Amino acid sequence: MNPVQKSLVGGGIAASLLLFIYLAATQSMMQPVLLLIGLALGFTLFHARFGFTSAFRRMMSVGNGQAMRAHMLMLAAAVTLFAPILAFGISFFGADIAGYVSPVGVSLIVGSFLFGIGMQLGGGCASGTLYSIGGGRTVMFITLLFFIVGATVGAYHLPFWTEELPAFEPISLATSTGLGYGGAWALSIALFGLIAWITLIVEKRKNAPKMAPLPTEHGWKRIFRGSWPLFTAAIILAVLNALTLMTRGTPWGITSAFALWGSKVADFLGFDVAQWGYWQGANATALESSIFADSTTVLNFGVILGAFIASALGGLFKFTKITLGNFSASVIGGLLMGYGARLAFGCNIGAYFGGIASFSMHGYIWGIMALGGTFLALYLRPLFGLSVPKSNDSVC
Repeated sequence: MNPVQKSLVGGGIAASLLLFIYLAATQSMMQPVLLLIGLALGFTLFHARFGFTSAFRRMMSVGNGQAMRAHMLMLAAAVTLFAPILAFGISFFGADIAGYVSPVGVSLIVGSFLFGIGMQLGGGCASGTLYSIGGGRTVMFITLLFFIVGATVGAYHLPFWTEELPAFEPISLATSTGLGYGGAWALSIALFGLIAWITLIVEKRKNAPKMAPLPTEHGWKRIFRGSWPLFTAAIILAVLNALTLMTRGTPWGITSAFALWGSKVADFLGFDVAQWGYWQGANATALESSIFADSTTVLNFGVILGAFIASALGGLFKFTKITLGNFSASVIGGLLMGYGARLAFGCNIGAYFGGIASFSMHGYIWGIMALGGTFLALYLRPLFGLSVPKSNDSVC
């Protein structure tokens, strides 16, 4: 194991503490609480290397479904926690509780497919981009920059996709079908079990390689240094998402903050952002307020800082090399993810994780279309010098 990067750990803790104090002094108490949740999310994501991009790529390229089964466990835990929270409106700060339930239409299908391509080119999904930045992966700063650009353009175009093109009304397994939250929970658990079983069948038929083990400590030291089991992280992420729901009234999300950041920059440059359809109604307040009043922004900062502290504790923080290939892929991938996330009402966190946890049909459609985009991207990655796992490789 690498030695602890003590100065970086101290700097990360100091930055987190200062941000906590600033939020407590200038915002509602909800914001510093969300910062703590974000720190825990980033810490968990980094330690488990809990990926969505890599999970989809392993499944589509060599048939390895270990990470996909971790997804199913995470979703099973999430729906178990979300069901009573949504049914009874359980809240810490008195916020109205609402899951992510969005329409199923052309916008969702196109957006999630684009996101699937983008995350395989950009080197990470929305959560992966944030925790990789926390770990010092240099090219992900490029991905994030163009993620923000894509999300901003997507926000500008969103009224066309949602108002001019066909879509079904939002479909909730709990409230649109008559199943109620109990029935929707049972159906969801059955679906997760079926998907996990299918991944096992695919692995057996393809004789898929196993994921390469990552270095780790033992005993209590493993909390701070080394890799965590995927299944452990799956449970923790579900609990943290439920805490987010009870704290701010909606589940964990990431990419709406990117659209906000980019729109504020565009406004500063002279664009009449306030007239965009995306920033009308309820969204107008966010555009006019400080970014520190935006709960998703605070969560994002927490994820980056939490991953930074985790990487430094493991002695793993370091800036990495940028090549022409991965730079180009990051630009294209970031643009596709940002644009696709706005069209699809969220990313791998807001639409896939948060949508399915909220019993929304759009979350399942998002996952299917993102897998389709991943399959296409397997043929695009070598054009940028990016690797694709082979059947005789160990998968890492």
